[in-house]
Amino acid sequence: MVRLRFQRFGRTHRPFYRLAAVDGRKRRDGAVLENLGWYNPVSKDPAQRLSFNNDRIKHWLSVGAQPSETVRDMLGELDLLTPRMKAEWEADRTHSRKRVEAKKAAAAPAE
Repeated sequence: MVRLRFQRFGRTHRPFYRLAAVDGRKRRDGAVLENLGWYNPVSKDPAQRLSFNNDRIKHWLSVGAQPSETVRDMLGELDLLTPRMKAEWEADRTHSRKRVEAKKAAAAPAE
């Protein structure tokens, strides 16, 4: 199965990630089928924070590639997921929000 996942580059405390389509059985930084973009989380300029090849990402998703959870969250924010994946992502987000709210309510002092 093909996975869309990040490969970590950069030095200590200065991460830089490449989005890659890889065989799911390979290591995180192993052989790549295709590089699809990059993500620089420490960039001060929002315009230089990420660059994805949207057409190729949509192609890989259409042929059955599965994004990792982190990649799925980013692609969901950028509206690049297929409709089915988008629905699953929204359901997971709703479930997570409810879980956090329940945890906060349980931690609140009883009055």
